[in-house]
Amino acid sequence: MGLLKISTLELANVVKGGTTLDAINRSVESAQVSEQLGYERIWFAEHHNMEHIASSATSVLIGHVAGKTKSIRIGSGGIMLPNHAPLVIAEQFGTLEAMYPNRIDLGLGRAPGTDQLTAMALRRNNLNTSFYFKDDVQALQQYFHSDNAISKVRAHPGEGLDIPIYILGSSTDSAYLAAELGLPYAFAAHFAPAMLEQAVQIYKTHFKPSEQLAEPYMIVCVNVVAAETTEEAEVLATSLFNMFAGIITNVRRPLSPPTEKPIYHGIPEIERAVDQMVSCTFMGDKAKITEELGTFAKTLGIDEIMTTNYIYDSSKRLKSFEIIAEAVQEINK
Repeated sequence: MGLLKISTLELANVVKGGTTLDAINRSVESAQVSEQLGYERIWFAEHHNMEHIASSATSVLIGHVAGKTKSIRIGSGGIMLPNHAPLVIAEQFGTLEAMYPNRIDLGLGRAPGTDQLTAMALRRNNLNTSFYFKDDVQALQQYFHSDNAISKVRAHPGEGLDIPIYILGSSTDSAYLAAELGLPYAFAAHFAPAMLEQAVQIYKTHFKPSEQLAEPYMIVCVNVVAAETTEEAEVLATSLFNMFAGIITNVRRPLSPPTEKPIYHGIPEIERAVDQMVSCTFMGDKAKITEELGTFAKTLGIDEIMTTNYIYDSSKRLKSFEIIAEAVQEINK
């Protein structure tokens, strides 16, 4: 295992009192600051029918942010492939790669990124598309391959371009698929940590080298709230906890200012549910983040930590990126 890399996941969250444009501008700012701090990549997640998330048109947002940065890799974390025809995604990401060479990642997920009714609208009433995820990933690979020049259906732009594909997941199914196809694997421990250790083991044990990747490459996405003091980080983290409570109770709110206690304090059912969802959350000052994140990465043999940043205050949000980058530098010494 080499040096631990650091990256970030963005959902373009709309904050309380803010607009969609504000959320997009915050995402641009995240990318620019992350680039300055040496982050490897920033990914955007595809979600639909969610009032306070502005990343539904993921490819469009990736292009916008890529145009506002210079070197950081920009990609999807992920494109929910069953929502789309593989040819369309090949053309979209082929276009992005042509515009921003050697900077575009294509992370692919199987889930709908929304509720079932909206998934039906996206998939034109065909919910069976998720069963063909492997076939669709391989179709995408073929569209990108130079050998596809002899095919009657070709992706222009896209064909012959080196666009790395990543498999995303929150279960063991995705681990088996990433291993079988010899692709890098990104696990969503920031909201579904239960199967993390098992998935990492399966992926590394069953990995088959491929044209894209000779050895396993493991990314784990976790929540990190870093601040000047651990006490401050714990307060800032209430915004994250309250957001997850809204997901669990289906009372979704914009990302809101911290509260003295989580809004669900004293309701055991919600407390347990939130605790389970956010058990891969790291809060603290630089020393605490360095120790805990370093131990976490070493124990699991992770190549890259991808962080979320659900901090309401913009300046404290950017400061968190800085502290995390410094922590990873310490880990790599």
